[in-house]
Amino acid sequence: MKAIVCPDFGPVSNLDYRDRPDPSPGPRDVVIRAEAIGVNYPDGLLIQGLYQMKPQTPFVPGMEAAGVIEAVGDEVSHLKVGDRAVALVDLGGYAEKVLAPAAKVFALPDGLDYDEACAFMCAWGTSHHALKQRAQLKPGETLLVLGGAGSTGLAAIAIGKAMGAHVIAVASTDEKRDACLEAGAELALGYEGLREALKEKAPDGVDVAFDPVGGAAFDVASRAMARNGRLLVVGFASGEIPKFPVNLALLKEYSLIGVFWGAFTAREPEVYAANNRELFEWHAQGLVRPRIDERRPLSEAGEALARILDRGAIGKTILIP
Repeated sequence: MKAIVCPDFGPVSNLDYRDRPDPSPGPRDVVIRAEAIGVNYPDGLLIQGLYQMKPQTPFVPGMEAAGVIEAVGDEVSHLKVGDRAVALVDLGGYAEKVLAPAAKVFALPDGLDYDEACAFMCAWGTSHHALKQRAQLKPGETLLVLGGAGSTGLAAIAIGKAMGAHVIAVASTDEKRDACLEAGAELALGYEGLREALKEKAPDGVDVAFDPVGGAAFDVASRAMARNGRLLVVGFASGEIPKFPVNLALLKEYSLIGVFWGAFTAREPEVYAANNRELFEWHAQGLVRPRIDERRPLSEAGEALARILDRGAIGKTILIP
């Protein structure tokens, strides 16, 4: 089979497209013949050696793939050969055939295509967990979404709307702000003059802030929180990890909450599976639909990642084997 291989930590341009041995399932594994492969911002960090996890090189990156199950292990009973499914993996997703633990493989309902299924795994899974378990977002609350046009940002907008929140999105260009409005935001703002705009548009503060950006945007959000608010630390796409003035939490009486989705999926697999079922149900009801930004051949994984790292993508990027 063909796969994308990271020979050593470094720029995404160093990725190789090469032959690899076909995987074989262990007793509790399945092998999926991929029809769609999701690309995520953390993939780029991992390849550069900038992520929390540093696997031994060489390795095949990629956390999500959807397609048709080709083989199942002897102890797997809830899936069978020929099922349409999507998988969450630690590594190995950028390949024509993907080995995955059966516990993290989900059969796809009718009407959910492979591209959308990939989007639901990491990006939407992160946003859903952030808003549901970590923030416990309530109907009628005001949700601020930074990085609104990224895959996690658009997901947070749509999920926040589905949960009954009033959503204010922040994005850097007119095109990105239009995408935020299409996803369900009631208001889309730019980063320039954001502090003053939030004072005007949300004078009582925001109840929940979703921040995958960090840097100066975090500083603005930290000053825009309402009493009993929840500021979610999701990531640092700006490249700058901010320093938090803890006196703000004291004076404004709000909470700073970390969101580590990978740890959540490992430590609470049953809750994670229930989250996926809810996303699938919302999709079937027409409440949510991922935006697919572009589809590229698997061989162009490096180019796709470079665009995401440069914050050029609007929505989800998919690789096609």
